Amino acid sequence: MTERSYKIYRYQIPMDSQVVLRNRFLKQRDGLLVKIQCGEKQGWGEIAPLPEFSQETIEQAQQQTIEWLKAWDQARSRNEKLSLEECYPSVAFGLSCALTEMQGQLTEQGNFKTAPLCYGDPDELYDELDQLPGEKIAKIKVGLYEANRDGLIADMFLEAVPDLKLRLDANRSWTPAKAAMFAKYVKPEHRSRIQFIEEPCKTPADSLQFAADTGIAIAWDETVREADFQVTAQPHLAAIVIKPTLVGSLEKCVRLIEQAHQQGLIAVISSSIESSFGLTQLARIAQQYTPNTTPGLDTLDLMKVQLVRAWPNSTLPLAELDSEYFSEVAI
Repeated sequence: MTERSYKIYRYQIPMDSQVVLRNRFLKQRDGLLVKIQCGEKQGWGEIAPLPEFSQETIEQAQQQTIEWLKAWDQARSRNEKLSLEECYPSVAFGLSCALTEMQGQLTEQGNFKTAPLCYGDPDELYDELDQLPGEKIAKIKVGLYEANRDGLIADMFLEAVPDLKLRLDANRSWTPAKAAMFAKYVKPEHRSRIQFIEEPCKTPADSLQFAADTGIAIAWDETVREADFQVTAQPHLAAIVIKPTLVGSLEKCVRLIEQAHQQGLIAVISSSIESSFGLTQLARIAQQYTPNTTPGLDTLDLMKVQLVRAWPNSTLPLAELDSEYFSEVAI
């Protein structure tokens, strides 16, 4: 009988001081790296609940991970496959990645294309996009300031870069009136180059009405994580955004991707501010299951260091398991 073993490492990485999640600053990112081994085969996964968004804390995730791994080890003698369905989303995702990697079922190639975040200068964005292969896609966070300002900025970028497609993320922050104000400042001829706005309004019904009124495509993000969510094609719905750390196991994410593609929708693999380790794994998942779609993984620069696995061409220092950022979890 093949022997099983596992280790858990807890990390803490300092963040850029300007990172705000909902109503709090995120000063450091906490997470776990899990290593599982079965004979000569090993696999790794990252478990990193996102404060303000995940239902579970890092302490709860760590405790559940320990319990699941102990049960997994004991299940060996019964030749039993242990379910991840009852686990917290971050735990289910990280452990499923480790199992999939151990079984050699996760591609080594990654989809490292990024949709850079726009801030204010179209010329700077143009220089960055010019170096990227393929279609020019950028992202703007909206809903933090006045809706008319957001509309003006989006329109400015679309005017300045004629082959640009924009993804906007509103996080359900607009009332219907504010959403209409945004659209008022985007010229009708530019609206088709907004690939989608993620959840523009506070309710899905209002978001769908906004899309019908303006012709601007939308995407589901928070809605994807609701318990009764079903992937269903609807007028002006272009995409679903899948944040695996918040959604659950890799198997669940793949089911959502397949359902989206069957309905003619784009499926976008997106970050929950994982470390470079988690981001490279998300890039591999994106390559395997959504190879023709630019994923939403442009969050590494929010951190001060990388962990164990490096993102291509990043200039951030790389920290190994024996560095000050890690401690091994006693089991």
